[in-house]
Amino acid sequence: MSEISLDVVVRETTGTGESREARRNGLVPGIIYGGDEAPIAISVKFNEMLSAINSGNFLSNMVELSHSGKKQKVITKDVQFHPVSDMPVHVDFYRVTAKSIIEVEVSVTFIGEDDSPGLKEGGTLNVVRYAIEVKCPAGQIPDEIEVDVSKLEIGDSIHISEVTLPKNVTPSIDDRDFTIATIIASRAETTTDEEADEVAVADVPATAQTSED
Repeated sequence: MSEISLDVVVRETTGTGESREARRNGLVPGIIYGGDEAPIAISVKFNEMLSAINSGNFLSNMVELSHSGKKQKVITKDVQFHPVSDMPVHVDFYRVTAKSIIEVEVSVTFIGEDDSPGLKEGGTLNVVRYAIEVKCPAGQIPDEIEVDVSKLEIGDSIHISEVTLPKNVTPSIDDRDFTIATIIASRAETTTDEEADEVAVADVPATAQTSED
């Protein structure tokens, strides 16, 4: 994953009015916090921010900020978007080093779907988690987590304990073996089975009724 670099401007004042002024000037206001240093108010050029967001590698990933020749490694913790235009209006960065242990969400990629017996029989992959929250060094955030479903039958599930995570990566949830995906019978198959049952019942002769005088 290529690291994103952004030039920032340190803001001397803060507040709603100052943030609005920054936005009018084509900047996205934000803050850098964490570590052993005090929070710093900053601004980022709107176009650079939008480009970083559209790269798909901006949220919860390592970013390098530059100011007056100094560089700072951070993790994007949050981006606030305008409720109407859906454009970024504020960003929060958290200071880290490459060895800092952080919690991030990593997207899941499923492999082995062509070999899954359950899917070959017409089953459907029911995804419970499209991303997994993990703990890892900030400098070793995986691009994705591969989940192999090649051996799953209809009715089978795959849990986090069955997934091989990258080195130094552990699940944030460690008190239960949570489900990532299951193979379920397709709707068409379920309907066909129900119709077959109805036909079978209809073919059974009605029991003759007796009456008493």
